[in-house]
Amino acid sequence: MSARRAAFARGLRAEGWAAFWLRLKGYRVLARRHRTPVGEIDLVCLKGDTLVFVEVKRRDRLDDAVLALQAVQRARLVRAAGAYLRRHPRHQGLDCRFDLVAVGRFGVLRHLKDAHRA
Repeated sequence: MSARRAAFARGLRAEGWAAFWLRLKGYRVLARRHRTPVGEIDLVCLKGDTLVFVEVKRRDRLDDAVLALQAVQRARLVRAAGAYLRRHPRHQGLDCRFDLVAVGRFGVLRHLKDAHRA
């Protein structure tokens, strides 16, 4: 398996772990790997009256995963969230939040609520 395909597979597993963990925390996962014309959202979740757009980052070191969300990616996520809301008008009245789930080696997870602002 090529390094690129292996990294893709690790990323998919990390997204699965993150979705499972968020469900255990009371989040309802509305979409996984939601594609929009301006980018992809790893997870779209609902917690109470808050719509949560989640970016999942997987690195060997948990701290590296936390730091991996760059400004360009944050801007892409904000644009993708806007596209999601235009396509799903029933969610437009909800509060929105951008979270990060960092996944380290051995499936260690850290959930950063409100990781960045639009």
